[in-house]
Amino acid sequence: MQFKKKYLEKLGATIELTAFAPEKKTAEYHAILHVESRGEAFLEQFRRICQAETQLLESEDIKGAKPVFKRYFLSDATNQRPLMGQDDTCTVSYIQQPPLDGSKIALWLYLQRGTDITPNADEKQSTIVRHNGYEHLWTMGMTTSEGSSYGQSEHLLVDYAKLLESYDMTLEDNCIRTWFFVRDVDTQYKGLVVARWENFTLHGLTPETHYIASTGIGGNPPDPKAIIQLGCYALKGFKPEQQRYLYAASHLNRTSEYGVTFERGTLLQFGDRNHAIISGTASINNKGEVEHVGNIELQTKRMWENVEKLLEEAGMTMNNAAQLIVYLRDGSDFETVKEMFRKKYPHIPTVFTLAPVCRPSWLIEMECMAIQAAENDCFNDF
Repeated sequence: MQFKKKYLEKLGATIELTAFAPEKKTAEYHAILHVESRGEAFLEQFRRICQAETQLLESEDIKGAKPVFKRYFLSDATNQRPLMGQDDTCTVSYIQQPPLDGSKIALWLYLQRGTDITPNADEKQSTIVRHNGYEHLWTMGMTTSEGSSYGQSEHLLVDYAKLLESYDMTLEDNCIRTWFFVRDVDTQYKGLVVARWENFTLHGLTPETHYIASTGIGGNPPDPKAIIQLGCYALKGFKPEQQRYLYAASHLNRTSEYGVTFERGTLLQFGDRNHAIISGTASINNKGEVEHVGNIELQTKRMWENVEKLLEEAGMTMNNAAQLIVYLRDGSDFETVKEMFRKKYPHIPTVFTLAPVCRPSWLIEMECMAIQAAENDCFNDF
């Protein structure tokens, strides 16, 4: 894994880049782009982050790579999204989770080189990636504007299952990762939890079978009538034994024990590499209890410990992490947390956003994806 950070002085922009690019193999890149505030309007910040993205795509660092998905973190999604135009390069999500560095926008990109990438592959503007017998389906930014949080969650999951069916996939066999962004998570999260539980049960997803790696976190979709935004990653063409769930039972309990339905993490094994997908993880113990209520520093340390234990179960460390998304309930904790991350994980591309966690007593949550070289002779390369 290679980590680079580049400051573009004229643009007042920073590119944080992770490259996993073994010789003569598929290359993967995660990039997080930040812009300085400079006190100007949103469109100027958007223009500068677009120019930084162009410089990245044209650089020797990722020459020939194409985007698979993008996520824009916005300070005011309802007003800003209409100003941004249409992006047809890949599947995109736009979510109001204000960057905590004082800017109005940040961007996370996932890119690949050496695969067949098709953007706008269906009516949901999915990106589908084909290579070595695998089909990777990335579908971001799904919303509906009618109903309660329960009704919208149910609608989106039913809709997504139909989309998967059109690709000869199912929720239970092929969906690897979900993101649920919830408007006013303190009051609306319960509706999502109930709808997801009911939908998953219908698909045979139970505590006795398995669930899906996920993040459920506060975030406002651009449409003010949308309460829930859903993003998903599904995979076709893999053997069941290529997927393994991560539990870290010494530190974490099964989520079903406190009434929610997601896996702590998922390990995907390919011929030439392993992927660890770590769900949104907070300061929790193996009884499902919040640890260190009211203390941001101790919650951050326990959160790190939990993530590190999940990665350890996958045979990895934080040196394999390709990116970090950090969600804070209270923006005034940003300087403290930023300094803690700077000292512990200075090399990993990271974005800090204002996004309340699903329990009010959780002050912080993080998620990540990790990549490790491997020789799994029974499976096709990525």
